[in-house]
Amino acid sequence: MSREDLKTRFREMARGAQTLGLGYIGVANGLFSALRRLGAAESDALARETGMDAAYVRRWCDAAYAFGLLEAEGERFSLSETGAALDPEIEGTLMPVAGQAMMSMHMAERAAEFMRSGARPGEQVMFERTTLGPLFGAMLEKSFGRLFRETIAPNLPIFAELASRGGLVVDLGCGNGWVLRALLRERPRLRGFGIDGFEGNIARARALAEKEGLGDRLTFVVGDLHAFTLEEQADLIVMNRALHHVWEAGPQKFITKLRDALKPGGAAAIWEPDWPQHLAALRTPARQGFAFQNLTEHVQGNHLLRAEEIAQAFDAAGMTPKIFRFAEGQEAIIVARKP
Repeated sequence: MSREDLKTRFREMARGAQTLGLGYIGVANGLFSALRRLGAAESDALARETGMDAAYVRRWCDAAYAFGLLEAEGERFSLSETGAALDPEIEGTLMPVAGQAMMSMHMAERAAEFMRSGARPGEQVMFERTTLGPLFGAMLEKSFGRLFRETIAPNLPIFAELASRGGLVVDLGCGNGWVLRALLRERPRLRGFGIDGFEGNIARARALAEKEGLGDRLTFVVGDLHAFTLEEQADLIVMNRALHHVWEAGPQKFITKLRDALKPGGAAAIWEPDWPQHLAALRTPARQGFAFQNLTEHVQGNHLLRAEEIAQAFDAAGMTPKIFRFAEGQEAIIVARKP
């Protein structure tokens, strides 16, 4: 590839980043959803509908039109096909793509700084930007909710077992509570208890549970995953992309704590992106994101895990693990049963 070809390629990538940046602004401030409700509107009307500054909205509309996110007729703007796909309120929304792009740029800047000192300040780095934190749980839910409902949950026997006899499901690192809501929504015999270290996540989890009529069966509290305590032993403990956040502090100690928090015969279901065995796998498009994520996890004091090493830790704790893989092997759920 010639230098001019490379220059053209990088300019195209830069325009893509700008498109996603404009998409993120529209997502974070409810502009796409509002314009869908309005159908078509002048920028001042859109600003009033969303409570945003009119001058900023006008500049955003112009830019979003330039990049194909909006259509325009005179002074009135409407959603293009691309803009409509970014509406967070629609099924199959592409909102997580824009959100993840902005999170990636934020974490890249943090990595560039901390690489100089070796600092690893922790998960709070993700919540330094006031518009990013509130979207994080929704991004995970919109990215993985359908996979969980339609593919994962029906193929994990532990969920069917609990649905028939009932019990307590505990979600460690619950975020906005989407996994518990998905489990309890169609399984009325289950109760849920979620723990997360960020108050904003817990507030959103409680609000969403009430909105869906699940508030009487779901409880959410702020707590430290490293030192969680349960008043009642759980039938099932789930962790969605959270185990790697506590792994480096001592995996065997934490796995033993999980085991002791379960009833006899209870189980843990640990969902993690499955770090590949061989470096060459990271060159495949589906795995490239893993490599970037692992860099950003390092900033937070974490690293991605292989399913086998999680299973080995459960086995060492006297539990019986089984690995289930989904999404062409990219996602792994390790279900470990306590004797």
